[in-house]
Amino acid sequence: ALWPAAAVEVYTAKEVDAVNGTNLRLKCTFSSSSPISQNLSVTWNFQPEDLSSHEPVFYYLKEPYKLPIGRFKERVTWDGNIERYDASIVIWNLQPTDNGTFTCQVKNPPDVTGIVGEVRLRVVQKVRFSEIHFLAVAIGSACVLMIIVVTVVMVCRHRRKKAQEKRIEVSDTEL
Repeated sequence: ALWPAAAVEVYTAKEVDAVNGTNLRLKCTFSSSSPISQNLSVTWNFQPEDLSSHEPVFYYLKEPYKLPIGRFKERVTWDGNIERYDASIVIWNLQPTDNGTFTCQVKNPPDVTGIVGEVRLRVVQKVRFSEIHFLAVAIGSACVLMIIVVTVVMVCRHRRKKAQEKRIEVSDTEL
């Protein structure tokens, strides 16, 4: 009989933009057909945009291990929680040289095969104008416009009333 293949599925964002010099949490969650094993491991790797060789970023086996060498030395910390199926890391002080693809691979014996999570990081100089910003500006502008219209209407009514009172005074003095 054929048994269904045991596999680990890993979930990450497809693309992430982050501002130069900031810190970023690279979120990686997973699911496994087996209970969490004592030998569960998490491997984070990086491939620069120029598609040169993969570089190790971070490793977890029973506890987090920082890498002693490489571009991410002293710049990556563990931010995951295995019991909650979270294998996330934080990268500190992002730099333009961090542009590239990060992979998150989880092995949970006997589940050692499966989908590897890939997230493309783009380090930018400033945040792009998003739909949320556009919506905030549009709503704010609409509110300011409404306040201006209400103010103009009130001023016009006030002047009309003053002019009408003046006409009544003039007609009263003529009589």
